Amino acid sequence: MELKLSTLLCFSLFFSTILIPTLSELCNPQDKKVLFEIKTAFNNPYILSSWKSDADCCTDWYNVECDPNTNRINSLTIFTDDRLTGQIPTQVGDLPYLETLVLRKLPNLTGPIQPSIAKLKHLKMLRLSWNGLSGSVPDFLSQLKNLTFLELNFNNFTGSIPSSLSQLPNLLALHLDRNQLTGHIPSSFGRFVGTVPDLFLSHNQLTGKIPTSFANMNFDQIDLSRNKLEGDASVIFGLNKTTQIVDLSRNMLDFDLSKVVFSTSLSSVDLNHNRITGSIPEQLTQLDNLQLFNVSYNRLCGQIPVGGKLQSLDTTSYFHNRCLCGAPLPSC
Repeated sequence: MELKLSTLLCFSLFFSTILIPTLSELCNPQDKKVLFEIKTAFNNPYILSSWKSDADCCTDWYNVECDPNTNRINSLTIFTDDRLTGQIPTQVGDLPYLETLVLRKLPNLTGPIQPSIAKLKHLKMLRLSWNGLSGSVPDFLSQLKNLTFLELNFNNFTGSIPSSLSQLPNLLALHLDRNQLTGHIPSSFGRFVGTVPDLFLSHNQLTGKIPTSFANMNFDQIDLSRNKLEGDASVIFGLNKTTQIVDLSRNMLDFDLSKVVFSTSLSSVDLNHNRITGSIPEQLTQLDNLQLFNVSYNRLCGQIPVGGKLQSLDTTSYFHNRCLCGAPLPSC
């Protein structure tokens, strides 16, 4: 009898040591399977070396996070690794509870944005910047209605900007800068359906005019610099707007600056290297928050108004105009 009891006790201890780690693992088995497929698709890079079968992906793996209530993978973040090669694995779309997807500063990550990403209906943050991605900015991104942050800058994307991105109701920031995008800025970007996002479209090859619909938009920050935009940019400004930062430099914009009405909320206005005419409005002396104001390399004339922050700026903010004068430039 004692022998049987001791034997049973041994078996009990043996199975408990085998089963308890398995039973206590938080990681969802389907999520774990998908993550191993992603690791394989990336050719088992060193940055994912913590992804081991005998470790809990919720507690022991780097680069991922689990929801504390459901234990489902809700964040996948891989960045700064020039040894990781390949394309975005299609299996990324098989992590249904993903809220954050960051694949950033991976110069050998190439190819297009995979359509499977459209399945990630809970996704709030999508950061695919500083990579070698190419192809078009896909229209299907507009299906991700929970997105608050979309960052695709510093890649090799080509083609036009999908107008449907204005249908993202929770978007707070849209970064499409430093690509090779062409065509016009969609007029729908003057009709965002929800919040008005910070808009970054600089360092592309965008052409045409700034949409007149921008008169309806109150951007906190907008950067359209280093494109080939033409015409009137005054629609971006307005007395009742709360815009803080505007960068329209190095385009081919042509409008009368003296007719523009500025909001007192502005802290930075960069208009250098355009074809802007007229004079600097007296109203700019009332902008107490103004830290940067650059109208160099334009076609402005007249005296720089005295007051506010205008005289505290360097001469480089004003030089290379047609006949602009007064402090800090030489007197008229």
